[in-house]
Amino acid sequence: MPNAALSNLAAIDAAHHLHPFSDMGKLNASGTKVISRAEGVHIFDSNGKQYLDAFAGLWCVNVGYGRKSIADAAYAQMQELPYYNLFFGTTTPPSTLLAQKIASKTGPSLNHVFFTNSGSEASDTWFRMARVYWKALGKEEKTIVIARKNGYHGSTVAGASLGGMKWMHEQGNLPIPGVVHINQPYWYAEGGDLSPEDYGIKIARELEDKILELGEDKVAAFVAEPIQGAGGVIVPPSTYWPEIKRICDKYEILLVSDEVICGFGRLGSWFGHQHYGFDPDLAPIAKGLSSGYLPIGGVLVSDRVAKVMKEEVGDFYHGYTYSGHPVCAAAALENIRIIEEEGLVERVRDDIGPYLHTALQSLAGHECVGEAVSVGLMGAVQLTADKATRRRYAKPDDIGTLVRNHCVENGVILRATGDRMLFSPPLIISRSEVDQAVETLGRALDWLRDNHREG
Repeated sequence: MPNAALSNLAAIDAAHHLHPFSDMGKLNASGTKVISRAEGVHIFDSNGKQYLDAFAGLWCVNVGYGRKSIADAAYAQMQELPYYNLFFGTTTPPSTLLAQKIASKTGPSLNHVFFTNSGSEASDTWFRMARVYWKALGKEEKTIVIARKNGYHGSTVAGASLGGMKWMHEQGNLPIPGVVHINQPYWYAEGGDLSPEDYGIKIARELEDKILELGEDKVAAFVAEPIQGAGGVIVPPSTYWPEIKRICDKYEILLVSDEVICGFGRLGSWFGHQHYGFDPDLAPIAKGLSSGYLPIGGVLVSDRVAKVMKEEVGDFYHGYTYSGHPVCAAAALENIRIIEEEGLVERVRDDIGPYLHTALQSLAGHECVGEAVSVGLMGAVQLTADKATRRRYAKPDDIGTLVRNHCVENGVILRATGDRMLFSPPLIISRSEVDQAVETLGRALDWLRDNHREG
């Protein structure tokens, strides 16, 4: 696009475009940043400024930008069969082969995939499927889903209800009936004097308490991200997931692992549940499935659930016009081929993930840092006004935004969730690029220390 046309886009955007998760009055007053191209781990704005994208778009560009083979795969499929649906007893080669390929990566019991177009739709899908599953088994009252405060599962009505962010619930009279929330495993902010291990057990047992309060015969499922993403990269204590799995098994509760962010190599394993060593019954996926090149998502379905859906339910009245879209599926297949061929999962596990961990730990001693944590290529640096007491800044959202903006101005894209600075770079990021991102954040922390001291 000519530069003259690019220069007009911000004005056109302000006049006609409503952005997601944005205060449009403030956005239009400050002006939008037009991102015009990308390559590798870098994006470029319409003024030609280069940024290191240490957040992979929205957690999703796992293989990096500019992969011609993915574009070629999509183009070839578009010429051969640009679209057909999966209704009425039909399928397409890419969607079928993609289901097979995904199942080969999940472990022994997750052998089925229901395709959607996004992670939010995947949340709506498993939510409904869980209720249908229990009804088919004659347990119609098992409808309640337990989720976590500060978790994120999308922004559709069901997805936002499952998520535990109160500021989202304030818009649209959410959550919908049948969703309740328990506390998150956020040791730094909420663990008090307990060790992380003791806290992990304590907070996991809130699930058991809630099940007993509601009644085992009323609870359908428990959902959580292996590591909370949008909630701040909250890495659970080592004791947390084994206890959650024990409780779900004991009370016959479906365990749902939200893999939308953690899947497809982000943690140094194909899926987050593999990293933590548990087998879920259902698992929504998206993002890294196509590295964001085209919209596609899905739900991994265990043999246990699929057997009931196939043999007891009959018609499952649920689906989307673009479920398993052949062009999106072709792009996803090529994306997974790249991850396999280049050994990106193993690279995250054995090389660049540990390197990021060491780099982030170099910031742990900074007086404005409470903790620095990471698993694979998913990390967070917690800001603090007082290291000794773990005291937070009075306005954590404002402080986090200031630090993030400082990094962006200096050419590195990070994300701020409140007072936590988040990393989620493409899986192809180099060591020198990790150094650049961490050093830029380090300079922003120095700036924070020198300009925003709280007594």
